[in-house]
Amino acid sequence: MKLIVEPGGTLRGETAIPGDKSISHRALILGSLAKGISVIEGFLQSEDCLATLKALQNVGVNITQHDHSLQIQGQGLHAFTPPTMAIDCGNSGTSMRLLAGMLSAQPFKSTLVGDQSLSGRDMTRIVKPLQLMGAIITGRQNEKHTFAPLAIEPCQGLTAIHYDMPVASAQVKSCLLLAGLYAKGEMMIIEKERSRDHTERMLQYLGGALTTNNNRLYLDPGRLLMGKEITIPGDMSSAAFFIAGASMTLGAHILLKGISVNPTRMGLCHILRAMGANIMLHNERLKGNEPVADIEVKGTSLKGIEVPKEWVVSAIDEFPVLFVVAAAAIGETRFEGLGELRHKETDRMMMMANGLQKLGVPLAILPDGIIIRGSKMAGGIVDSGGDHRVAMAFAIAALKASLPITILNAQNIATSFPSFCKIAHFLGLRPTEHSEEMSS
Repeated sequence: MKLIVEPGGTLRGETAIPGDKSISHRALILGSLAKGISVIEGFLQSEDCLATLKALQNVGVNITQHDHSLQIQGQGLHAFTPPTMAIDCGNSGTSMRLLAGMLSAQPFKSTLVGDQSLSGRDMTRIVKPLQLMGAIITGRQNEKHTFAPLAIEPCQGLTAIHYDMPVASAQVKSCLLLAGLYAKGEMMIIEKERSRDHTERMLQYLGGALTTNNNRLYLDPGRLLMGKEITIPGDMSSAAFFIAGASMTLGAHILLKGISVNPTRMGLCHILRAMGANIMLHNERLKGNEPVADIEVKGTSLKGIEVPKEWVVSAIDEFPVLFVVAAAAIGETRFEGLGELRHKETDRMMMMANGLQKLGVPLAILPDGIIIRGSKMAGGIVDSGGDHRVAMAFAIAALKASLPITILNAQNIATSFPSFCKIAHFLGLRPTEHSEEMSS
């Protein structure tokens, strides 16, 4: 699928954003590990989250849909059954990494597979610490790296470890916490920088014995998780496209209702405010141990900045659209410390740089970052490489373009934000979907 977005326009209106992708994955998995019924309100019906749902059904979890909610009949940690086939994670790295932690402790064999993109993403970061815990998990080897398919064999039981994470990663941390629920002894995880903490919050909400001290996490596996009602807030990483687009467009004015404002996800707002954005939080509250607010944005003129490195981890999924904002700002914006961006669905740094250059934006690539000089954007054809966040970022760029932007390989928008085009239309952007086969 290719997306053609007409140039110009603005964003105005009030809307909700679909449920948070990260929290949806975790609600499914932790609800399945808990004892009793969990009802999930606001579950994100995206391809990635549905991959996790189908995987859990494949190991015997009873999950049913009722109107706008899901009900999970949790049976506790030890009630899973052997899968009838390989567990397909599709394009979802979250599914593969989190499920690997849970499945490593099971008394049956399982295999985790993914699509071509996911099969090219390095899984060494979870395989090595899981093996240190005693898991029997192997993958396809390439020099020093491990890739899917991941084959998991029954082990003699997992042992808790004290693990100093080499790179901040919520997926790796969550994988080890899920394995730690089955381990003998207290698990300790040390983070160099604080990554998103949805797993910790939900573990505590469902009754898990998890404590935090600065960047250290301690998990005692002895306490039973109990099913509860879980309300999933709007996804900040999806809202980010409209927050960014409205921030950089004079005359824009939007209100996004019920968005996750978890402190570990607020890097985008910190960076935009430092550039001069007018972003306000209203009706701040707590839902299921997660901070939620309504976010109001009024468009203004933004200026380039040197982005503080301490905001990088909490904005890691939002950099594609932040690069677009930098291209629309006055002056130069310097991003550094973005090495992790090269290990997402694509090398997001290069995909964005290549596309922005095609739109006429001057920039320079750094060893772990990029310098972008604000300029007028033309239109043109850009390739998202099948990366959902790259595709949506270039759609937002059309607000500042002088000609239409055609985005190739945009089909994976459905992995995280199936209603992106619908909401974009409602707020004032003008994207249309076209089959690449039909138009070629």
